[in-house]
Amino acid sequence: MPSFDITSKANMENIKNAVDVSMRMIINRYDFKGTSAKVELFEKEMKIVLNGDSEFQINQIKDILFPAMEKKEPDSSKRIDSEKIETVSGSKSKQNLIIKSGIEIELAKDIIKTIKDAKIKVQSSIQGDEVRVNGAKRDVLQECISTVKVKHNNFPLHFGNFRD
Repeated sequence: MPSFDITSKANMENIKNAVDVSMRMIINRYDFKGTSAKVELFEKEMKIVLNGDSEFQINQIKDILFPAMEKKEPDSSKRIDSEKIETVSGSKSKQNLIIKSGIEIELAKDIIKTIKDAKIKVQSSIQGDEVRVNGAKRDVLQECISTVKVKHNNFPLHFGNFRD
């Protein structure tokens, strides 16, 4: 019975490269000279920390970081969850960006509901942080993939592990 998996894993190498490129751009920009502007990646905690002199500067850093991330991996900025900008030590600002990896239970349930509402003859189940879809024919699975792609384009999903 043919099957495939719907997953969403963050490629930490691409994110690390995008952070490095962003940091180099910040160092070379004239308007950031002599400021505390920097971008740090904490791989174990799956977060990016933006530091700057003001909220405006934090937003400028994001304008540098997100296109760099999109260049390395399309739709990767959609997996970023921004926390509130906080003021630390006087006039300095800081913001944490949480990197979401894997499919959360709410999204997995919504994907399964989308498949059931489309009345496609497949069985789908949640397996950890991914969704497995089984069907009788390859054409039915391809129809399922296109339905999910159209409905759930606000989070980067990968369709893989296709088995006949």
